[in-house]
Amino acid sequence: MIFAILLMDRPGTAELRIQVRPEHRAYLGKLADKMAFAGPLTSEDGKTTVGSLLVMDFPSKVDVEVWLADEPFTKAGVYEKPVIHVFNNSWQQQVGFPPVK
Repeated sequence: MIFAILLMDRPGTAELRIQVRPEHRAYLGKLADKMAFAGPLTSEDGKTTVGSLLVMDFPSKVDVEVWLADEPFTKAGVYEKPVIHVFNNSWQQQVGFPPVK
């Protein structure tokens, strides 16, 4: 089942996010084959990170919650309470859009 996971950063955690980012990316990398897409959410300047959006395949919402409990940004206190919903993709994904940097 595909889940959309919205994770907003707690105020004042920008430096902590930078410090923990390598662990976060390594943790995500372990489930790369289960990931439709993932990336940071930014303010309108396109530079200031305010959270993350993950769209991933898990057997159940409980499995998402267990996985998130061990996620480095979660453990470090970067994220506020996650918002988790089942996601039904109704639009064909465009190859290469948007370009990965």
